[in-house]
Amino acid sequence: MNLPIRQYGDPILRVKGKRVDKIDNRIRELAANMLETMHAANGVGLAAQQVGEALQLTVIDISEVEDRPSTMRLNGKDVDPTAEMPLVLINPQITPHNETSAGTEGCLSFPEITGEIERAESIALAAQTLEGDTIQFEAGGLLARAIQHEIDHLNGILFIDRMNSAAKASLASRLKRLQKETQRGIKHRAAVASDAAL
Repeated sequence: MNLPIRQYGDPILRVKGKRVDKIDNRIRELAANMLETMHAANGVGLAAQQVGEALQLTVIDISEVEDRPSTMRLNGKDVDPTAEMPLVLINPQITPHNETSAGTEGCLSFPEITGEIERAESIALAAQTLEGDTIQFEAGGLLARAIQHEIDHLNGILFIDRMNSAAKASLASRLKRLQKETQRGIKHRAAVASDAAL
């Protein structure tokens, strides 16, 4: 099921996700819906907060991106990252490596807004899978960037928080407009819900 993507200005995007203690059918269904939603929106990652759930759960799929390479090392061996997609990461923990670089990022919660963001070029990650197993791997390139972006979401951090002040200032009016549109949408949904309850 395709879920509505929450946009900038929705308070849930600022909420740190709760740890997923039990991987049950609800979590499996949520992950499947998140993958469908992400693919429909042509995204490479989607965090639970972006669909209104404050949980430590994100989905990632970089397999369709051809112009920004990714690397992945699983069990000490280099593997083709596209063969491992899509990823469902539950309660993920990352260790960024030292080298950083700037790269262009967008976000499904910020339509048509992009920015240059400084991130670690490679990371080590440990997370649970939908089967409850622990997966550990190292990632580089776009995959590392996408994972860092999504884990920020899980902690209530948005990519605009990592922009330099000049970049953020240049987007100020667009961000304000998006925030206002989102607030209007939230008020409208609340009004419709209260009418339906009468």
